[in-house]
Amino acid sequence: MFYFLSKAIDFLIMPLSIVFFILIYSFLTKSNRRRKLALGFGIASLALASNSYLVTKAINAWEPKFVNLAEVKKTYDVGILLSGGLITMSTPRQDHPAMGNHGDRILQTYLLYKHGKIRKILITGTSGEMQMTRKLGETRQAAALLASWGVPAKDILFEEKARNTHENAVYSGRILNKMSPSGKYLLITSAFHMRRSAGCFEKMGIKTDPFPADFRGGYNRFFIHKLVPDPEAFAYFCMLWHEFVGYVAYKAVGYC
Repeated sequence: MFYFLSKAIDFLIMPLSIVFFILIYSFLTKSNRRRKLALGFGIASLALASNSYLVTKAINAWEPKFVNLAEVKKTYDVGILLSGGLITMSTPRQDHPAMGNHGDRILQTYLLYKHGKIRKILITGTSGEMQMTRKLGETRQAAALLASWGVPAKDILFEEKARNTHENAVYSGRILNKMSPSGKYLLITSAFHMRRSAGCFEKMGIKTDPFPADFRGGYNRFFIHKLVPDPEAFAYFCMLWHEFVGYVAYKAVGYC
């Protein structure tokens, strides 16, 4: 129930939906004052949410710091790779994997393995409808890509039932507790998603160290052109807002 309810609420609380509802209200209200206030609020919201300087500053505040491979001093028994956006399929005729919008997670996992920082890789998460229809689930395609880069198949594990971050932790925890209950684990996911992910695994009693990937922030020097509304900045703000609301919701229901 939480899964389906979260998807419905997700639409209602996204920035574009909120601005859309504000504009509808400004059109329907009979009060000139309320109409002007609604329009002003809508315009101001769009301006702030599409300001690349402010959005990057907010992302930098939310994301954990970048971790160099040299800073990873331990050798971990398992690197836990969260799926979702790792692999994309644009057509049913596609015969080879293509990196998705979070594909950097795969690269960072590979680098960790090749540098001897992790012994095994657990890929967790379900796949898109097109991928499952062709029996080419995202986790399996990510594994095939890692194998083509030289990672032995015996060192790649799968968890393919999880539909969200909470379930990533639940189902992965069962595998890890059975396979290596006292092992050392490294959690690999997008930097903006690390807070919620780490919180979910900790809630399940799975102690992990974070290795953030797929950073969306970065160096943020101010330039005057950054005051111009930027559609890419707005997209990043929507991503950040979605993650922040998700984190708050997970906290509220006790998932992290």
